[in-house]
Amino acid sequence: MASAFERVPGAVVEDGILMHVGNPLVEQRRLVRGDAVAPLENRSAVSVTGPDRLAWLDSITSQAVAGLVPGESSELLILDPNGHIEHAAGFIDDGETAWLLVDSADAEPLVAWLTKMRFRMRVEIRLVDEVAVVGAASPDTAGLAAFSPAGVPLVWLDPWPGITAGGYGYAVGEHPGQAREWAEIIVEASERDRIADAAAAGEVTLAGLLAVEALRIAAWRPSWAREVDERSLPHELDWLRTSVHLSKGCYRGQETVAKVHNLGHPPRRLVAVHLDGADSILPPPGSEVRVAGSEVGVLTSVALHMDDGPIGLALVRRTTPDGDATVETAEGAVSARLETIVPPEAGAAASVPRLPRLSRRASAAAPSGS
Repeated sequence: MASAFERVPGAVVEDGILMHVGNPLVEQRRLVRGDAVAPLENRSAVSVTGPDRLAWLDSITSQAVAGLVPGESSELLILDPNGHIEHAAGFIDDGETAWLLVDSADAEPLVAWLTKMRFRMRVEIRLVDEVAVVGAASPDTAGLAAFSPAGVPLVWLDPWPGITAGGYGYAVGEHPGQAREWAEIIVEASERDRIADAAAAGEVTLAGLLAVEALRIAAWRPSWAREVDERSLPHELDWLRTSVHLSKGCYRGQETVAKVHNLGHPPRRLVAVHLDGADSILPPPGSEVRVAGSEVGVLTSVALHMDDGPIGLALVRRTTPDGDATVETAEGAVSARLETIVPPEAGAAASVPRLPRLSRRASAAAPSGS
């Protein structure tokens, strides 16, 4: 697949996606400073039009979107009947069209599923090939011209890691994602060529997907393309924060979401992985994670971060302890340290406060009432 960015000096393109332009570590710093833009050729836009679009999406997804105002950013999941994640999307409505920003690999399956679910609702669903998606710390970077057919700039501001209305956060303490600002801008497809020409002329600074992924991983931000498998529950990824409204009406998978949150615990949990960089081995996603020789989970994402060095995310068994671990690679085991993102007690213990237990002696001595 050809890319407009192949003509930019130093650009490395794989499968039509700009991976980097020479130095992913420098590109991370430029993104953080707001000095670079990242062509997100791994992201696609799906449009939903029609007068029933908001009420319909509200009824079939995990998020309450019916009351959102034009230009307001949100995020939603589509779950199977057992609460497992099937699709994930950023959401923004311009007053006439609801736009879903999705991983490109999931765009056509999502369109097919939504089309099957229309029934008698007045909605139309389409994968929009006439637009592209560009990422940046600020939508003002490089003067990006947002695609806005209804007059509302289509700039999706990532709500992560804030806890949106009806959401719930399991990670405790200071969240590293609070330092990350991220916007995804829907632009005319022709903007690819304009940005590429400007970058080739030295007028625009680019960053590739490697830099984008490193900043996402450092922010503990889950990705449909990396962290989701056929068993994934939103609780395991701390995704109740931004993509689930716990008190809205029924939707497919809602019973499982409520049951796990209020009565049980997810079987797995997301952890941060700090890798030993001494051997210069960066384990690929899918590598086994082991503690004391026993497999406990799998590495889902990995990157070389500008400050933290080699880092990753992993899904492990709920009871897996923090601390020393190894990640298995073809070149041998890589030493690692696991850090809690989703605590082992996430779920019932996190949502229902536990009262202090009294000993029988203390209970007997307590006054019986007035």
